[in-house]
Amino acid sequence: MDGKVIWKSGLAFDAITNSGFRIGLDTAVDHGGGGSGPSPMELVLVSLGGCTAMDVISILQKKKQEVTNFEILLHGDRAADHPKVFTEITVEFVVTGKNLDPEAVNRAVELSETKYCSVNAMLRKTAKIHTKVTVKEA
Repeated sequence: MDGKVIWKSGLAFDAITNSGFRIGLDTAVDHGGGGSGPSPMELVLVSLGGCTAMDVISILQKKKQEVTNFEILLHGDRAADHPKVFTEITVEFVVTGKNLDPEAVNRAVELSETKYCSVNAMLRKTAKIHTKVTVKEA
């Protein structure tokens, strides 16, 4: 896998992925940026959400669960000192569907966390990851 990051101005960059997608990067004005894009650490946090979301939805589809809405709420706490890594992350899965089996949902989340999600595997080396699962009837 390859990638490229090109400086635009100030602290703004374009990141280009191996698959050709372009993502604008920046940081908040109070951190010296222009606020024109997400920060790299924001992308790390939502990358965790995206990685586990793809796992969980894929597993639930294989288990024939009728999911009608799915979202992951993320919160990350960072160290006070540089390099300011994530120290704790909360991942809340909110799964809505028709006649969902809570056991199947919990198992899909567990498999993502322990076996499939590479972002989770990397982040848990520095951060305590807390998980909450909410299952709602559509």
